[in-house]
Amino acid sequence: MNAGRPASTHLKWWWLAGALGLLIAAVVAAALVGPFPLSPGSVVRSGLDRLPFIDLGTGLSDREEAILWQIRMPRIMLGVLVGSMLSVAGSAYQGVFRNPLADPYLLGAGAGAGLGATLAIAYGPETTNWIVDPLPLAAFVGAIVGVLLAYLLGYSVRSGRTAVTLILAGVAVAAFLTAAQTFIQQRQSDTLREVYGWILGSLATAGWGEVRLVLPYVVVSIVVVLAGRRLMDVLAVGDVEASTLGIEPGKVRMVLVAFATLGTAAVVAVSGLIGFVGIIVPHTVRLLTGASYRIIVPLSILLGGAFLVLADVIARTVQSPAEVPIGVVTAFVGAPFFAVVLRTSRGVVS
Repeated sequence: MNAGRPASTHLKWWWLAGALGLLIAAVVAAALVGPFPLSPGSVVRSGLDRLPFIDLGTGLSDREEAILWQIRMPRIMLGVLVGSMLSVAGSAYQGVFRNPLADPYLLGAGAGAGLGATLAIAYGPETTNWIVDPLPLAAFVGAIVGVLLAYLLGYSVRSGRTAVTLILAGVAVAAFLTAAQTFIQQRQSDTLREVYGWILGSLATAGWGEVRLVLPYVVVSIVVVLAGRRLMDVLAVGDVEASTLGIEPGKVRMVLVAFATLGTAAVVAVSGLIGFVGIIVPHTVRLLTGASYRIIVPLSILLGGAFLVLADVIARTVQSPAEVPIGVVTAFVGAPFFAVVLRTSRGVVS
């Protein structure tokens, strides 16, 4: 890895304040941007007016209130949850596998979700009158199954259950699931447009229902990863050294990956596959603040949400009134970033 040992493992207040300020600025900017302009002062007052014991009056009409709170804010809040979860999951994967190129889809979660969504789109029944949309459920189940298959394959290898073995198992499972998805798409070519639209990611159909659906998974997953951030610093010295300090690397790795994957599966189920967020944000934090996960994880929560909200603003304005898939925006930023990380990384610890 190219990052050295940090001078301090304590989170400085100015980093936290700066990240929180950026997130708030991104949320306000996203609330203002759209085909129907809203006054910045009115938007801020409307937000404050919804707090307990505060009655400022918003100055917004009923129509403007509906646009702000029923269309824009659910999309923004979902963007915050998805961006934060993908970033935290990326930091967890990078920590437990000691690999700055690891991302939340490393063990087949993305490929599994893609296969599940493809099956739901290609063979699922008409769901217009359904209370629950089966597409997110199929993507969620697919992501979980993909990671379980990777774990079963990785832990069946007799030569050793190392981090590298698990990564290679994830690559193999992802390749198989992607091949199955491609086969289905070829047999059901009339669904190609809808499948690719889901794969490239979007927050366009976000509502408060989606926010409530993923919120418990995101909160629990982030709390567990936050609680384990000190253990990730211990894992950085190697499994043997960690064992001498009383840490069980296999169990720590399993718990952190399990909860990071659970949160990832939940957000991917409603947003589609949005790539590179889990690489860009944690690694940027690492470059700015050092290699301690005591700092990387909490800052990734705030900066991940801000990054995806701003990416969504670009996605819905760059070709307005049409929208660019948000995964295309993150790929335009992430692909060059990935190349830089690849060139500056000196290797991967096994």
